[in-house]
Amino acid sequence: EPLLRATNVFLIIRNRFLCLNVSSILLQEAKCAYIIIIMAVYWCTEVIPLAVTSLIPVVFFPLLGVRSSKSVCLQYLNDTNMLFIGGLIVAISVEQWNLHKRIALRVLLILGVKPALLMLGFMIVTAFLSMWISNTATTAMMVPIVQAVLDQMDNTEYDMTMMEQATGQTNTVIELEEKNASDPTSVHVISNGQVPDDPRSSEEKKTRKRICKGMTLCVCYAASIGGTATLTGTGPNIVLKGQMNQLYPNNNDIVNFASWFGFAFPNMILMLVLAWFWLQCSFIGLNFKKSWGCGTERTAKEKAAYNVLKAEVKKLGPISYAEFNVLLMFVLLVVLWFSRHPGFVKGWATRLFPRGEKYITDSAPAVFVALLLFILPAHKPKFTGWNASTSDPEQTEEDIKKPFLSAPLLDWNVVQRKMPWSIVLLLGGGFALADASANSGLSAWLGHQMIPLGSIPPWAIATVLSLIIAVFTECTSNVATATLFLPVFSSMAASVKIHPLYVMLPCTLSASFAFMLPVATPPNAIVFSYGHIRVLDMVRSGIVMNIIGVFCVTLAINTWGRSMFELDTFPTWANSTANQ
Repeated sequence: EPLLRATNVFLIIRNRFLCLNVSSILLQEAKCAYIIIIMAVYWCTEVIPLAVTSLIPVVFFPLLGVRSSKSVCLQYLNDTNMLFIGGLIVAISVEQWNLHKRIALRVLLILGVKPALLMLGFMIVTAFLSMWISNTATTAMMVPIVQAVLDQMDNTEYDMTMMEQATGQTNTVIELEEKNASDPTSVHVISNGQVPDDPRSSEEKKTRKRICKGMTLCVCYAASIGGTATLTGTGPNIVLKGQMNQLYPNNNDIVNFASWFGFAFPNMILMLVLAWFWLQCSFIGLNFKKSWGCGTERTAKEKAAYNVLKAEVKKLGPISYAEFNVLLMFVLLVVLWFSRHPGFVKGWATRLFPRGEKYITDSAPAVFVALLLFILPAHKPKFTGWNASTSDPEQTEEDIKKPFLSAPLLDWNVVQRKMPWSIVLLLGGGFALADASANSGLSAWLGHQMIPLGSIPPWAIATVLSLIIAVFTECTSNVATATLFLPVFSSMAASVKIHPLYVMLPCTLSASFAFMLPVATPPNAIVFSYGHIRVLDMVRSGIVMNIIGVFCVTLAINTWGRSMFELDTFPTWANSTANQ
């Protein structure tokens, strides 16, 4: 450990001296590229924390004369980061009042507890919650529910097996006593009254282990898939939004909450169905009568699982005033996001405010709802204390002294503790890199080097790059992956005259396809920590999941994505940016 730290410090100091030495030698493009390469190495190797690496541009871009301190620092809390922060504050309020758990349990009770339906239910709930709150928080909440259901099913099956064995032992002893009268040599068939193990028991254990693997893997996979459906669902989506605004400031807000949802939500549904089908085949099997249980009664295991879910719902009690308020704020935010600029009609930003389409972005409603969460009370206002003479005589002095308004729905200490500030800095560092790359001329230089790629069909370029990103993101942070590659792909698109989103959209989604390794993403690590799966199990399933993901993204970008974003044409806003 000390040796590793000493090595890290040496590498950092050496690279800093190299920065100072090349500052007077290299061109602007080379200086910018040098800093990007250093940050890429640090992000991949995690020599220092990812968030700390993200602060490097604040120091070294001004020192090397690439960008001014003022220009660099503005990127760390821009419009896109404010959208991310506002969305996360709403997500924290949902977690704080356990609204996500209530939604999850209710949906699972509705869908049922047959094996296939139970897995599908876990995946639907996890994916839906991951659309709005962090993938890590969703997985951390869902896996204990899955574990409790599996444990109860296992215990019920064990009790039934013991009862069957006890009945079988009694019958066997009676038969042996009858045979003993005629054949004394048969007594040695049993020892101490024990019956040989049922050969089916080992097969049942293997089946039970496979089901446990499938049920737990489906949660982390669904969390990663669900996060792709909304603009604030996961970090790479926000990176794309920020990079588009940074590299193409006149893009007419082509990537907003509504347009992203229209493209990514159908893709998420398709991926979720194919992922469920793959996990069903791999771990449960395709026995439809057994898995779906059409026309059959619930078994004892299924009744036990249903009872666990009902008990968890009962623990939550009736919906509270705070939960209702949080749900109301959540719905309000989603409605404001969708109706701000729907595309087919004028949104509220245009109708209610002059030049609203220019001044109002998705960050405004996000922060507005976040502010309301710090104002609205968590409990019903107290009206009885206004007039002491007409109040209830049985009311205690403590009740009278209670304030009219209770504490708000959200407290800043909670937000400060749960907010992933490292991701905010990571996003800011990425935006600073994109800004420096565009203004130093590095993007234009990279684009010029990629002109020979113009002979390759665009769909082939997008597919190959998506596969590369899906593999690369297994080893590095998905946000860091998107941050490093999106500016390069943007330059490539401009050089070969294809729509930037034709390449940037599939690669952004592919950055979330970290399915193969426990270290690839926090949801995978959480599931792996429960001990049901091995690394090899995750690798085998993850390879197919990556193929499914790239296939779905390629299909989406060449069908409905093509018409939504007009990907067949090279837009004027991209052309003007490329010519600058």
